[in-house]
Amino acid sequence: MVLQQNLRLSYTFCLGGLAFTALLVLAVSGLLLLFYYRPGAHEAYQSILFLEASVYGGRYLRNLHRLASHAFLILIMLHTLRVILTGAFAPPRQRNWIIGVCLLGLAVFEAYTGYLLPMDQLALWATQTGMTLLEAVPGGSFFTAMLVPDQVGGPLSLIRFYVLHVVVLPLLAFGLCLLHFYQIRKQKGLLPYL
Repeated sequence: MVLQQNLRLSYTFCLGGLAFTALLVLAVSGLLLLFYYRPGAHEAYQSILFLEASVYGGRYLRNLHRLASHAFLILIMLHTLRVILTGAFAPPRQRNWIIGVCLLGLAVFEAYTGYLLPMDQLALWATQTGMTLLEAVPGGSFFTAMLVPDQVGGPLSLIRFYVLHVVVLPLLAFGLCLLHFYQIRKQKGLLPYL
């Protein structure tokens, strides 16, 4: 049984649910991309060219992953804006607000780590710019040295970005999503009959 009040469109447009759906699309398309991507400094760009030119639906799959990434970032930012404008971060929901802000930061970092993986000129220059910006903040040199021990696009930096993008950050994101959903249910939010 579905309550009629839960079927009407509201001002939120289910932004959190749409963001989670985009995250699921990212996970599935990313897993499929793993079948063709080779995380080597010399092989990465060639594997992208092969995926787009020789694999049936490869260009579509790569663009789906890229567009789902953009949609995820936009939806999570709109969801955060909605929470700010409606005051939904106030007690007793401040813990969930902190989890949501961590999810937003994690989503931006996840997108940044994925930007280097194609290893084209745009990826190299954008990552170099990001590393230069990171060095400008206090303690940024430490994080830059951890992320890029050799050079942007070097073998060690590429494998670190790859492991972060494919394993570490997605597991953290899904873990935080589960914690976020748990907090919502604990506060009697969302659909009351679930």
